[in-house]
Amino acid sequence: MNIPFYHIDPKILSAAEKAMQMCRPYLDRTDEITEYHQLKMLKAFQNARVSESYFAASTGYGYGDRGRDALDSVFAEVFDMEDALVRHHFASGTHTLTVALFGVLRPGDTMISVTGTPYDTLQGVIGINGESSGSLREFGIHYEQIDLLDNGTIDFEAMKQRISPDTKMVYIQRSRGYSLRPTLTANDIRKTAELAHRLAPDCIVMLDNCYGEFVEKTSPGEAGVDLMAGSLIKNPGGGIAPTGGYIAGKSGLVEQCSYRLTTPGTGKEIGCTLGNNRELFMGAFSAPHVTGEAVKTAIFTSALYELLGFEVTPRYDEIRGDIIQAVLLDNEERLVKFCRGVQKASPIDSHLTPEPWDMPGYDSKVIMAAGAFTLGSSIELSADAPLREPYAVWMQGSLNFHTGRLAAMLAASDII
Repeated sequence: MNIPFYHIDPKILSAAEKAMQMCRPYLDRTDEITEYHQLKMLKAFQNARVSESYFAASTGYGYGDRGRDALDSVFAEVFDMEDALVRHHFASGTHTLTVALFGVLRPGDTMISVTGTPYDTLQGVIGINGESSGSLREFGIHYEQIDLLDNGTIDFEAMKQRISPDTKMVYIQRSRGYSLRPTLTANDIRKTAELAHRLAPDCIVMLDNCYGEFVEKTSPGEAGVDLMAGSLIKNPGGGIAPTGGYIAGKSGLVEQCSYRLTTPGTGKEIGCTLGNNRELFMGAFSAPHVTGEAVKTAIFTSALYELLGFEVTPRYDEIRGDIIQAVLLDNEERLVKFCRGVQKASPIDSHLTPEPWDMPGYDSKVIMAAGAFTLGSSIELSADAPLREPYAVWMQGSLNFHTGRLAAMLAASDII
């Protein structure tokens, strides 16, 4: 393997060559999924009759913004949902999920998470710690959770015991967050949604879809999800969207969420775009390809580090539900070195050295390698981890496979 411009230890190069041979069939499979979603995205653009005039900026109330409405239509179609709410007003994935939760839940409702404790930043939203002001708990919304089985899969038997006909929401977190449990595949989501609807026919099956868009051919809408949300600085923004999020689902539920984002009665009818439409459309169109590059980076990283003797999850040959690759590095020193190696492969701030810090919303120091064009963009090359056992690092993204592969090798050079 020839890597110009960079010095890679011959032992790492040899392992990388073998890793490429091992994962070639799975890279090809990823390309097939990418092509499917890219053509689906193109058709959605054409069906929405996207025009250059849709990129014009609206101001003030944003009445009659045709570009905004067409973007909603595109997202609804590619996710096989009735409607969508795509806005640069969403500050993060957590904000988007918060709007969705407050949009459809009411005092006295019960929300049951069937994937254990949600991601760190959502715990304050729900009020799990009992300390956050303005949480769902303060508004009288009851929260319950069903822990995952020891193998990290959903406990369907416990669902049968805990979910009743008056359960309002069954909540699913697709990705693993800072844990080592398996990411849910589309098949897992379908089984969960089918059982939830059988136990509580009127419940809302809601999916935190962050990191999972365009990774598999089957969409959440096809899998039976009623409502889902995600961030535009992850997969569906294609590395181009500068901020924002999306909510997609049944039309009545999306309408309720729009009332929470703006005001009851105005909903989707207001919200100026300020010239952001062009980047959001470009990002959406690029998203399937960029997501595919990120998945290929994850597959290669998994194969390489397995050859180097580290435990990885998922393995390179497993079916994937998201773009994230976890590598267990056993100690803090290796974890920090891994992130610093990834930083060296970044186009932005490659000369800087990541240091652990107290990141808001987390209960321990976090180190993050993120030389990105957009601050916090997880679809761009990044690696991060809390400094706590089992000292695993979570690597995700890469706008292209070439630099993603280099990052995995540079990180290995720093460690080995």
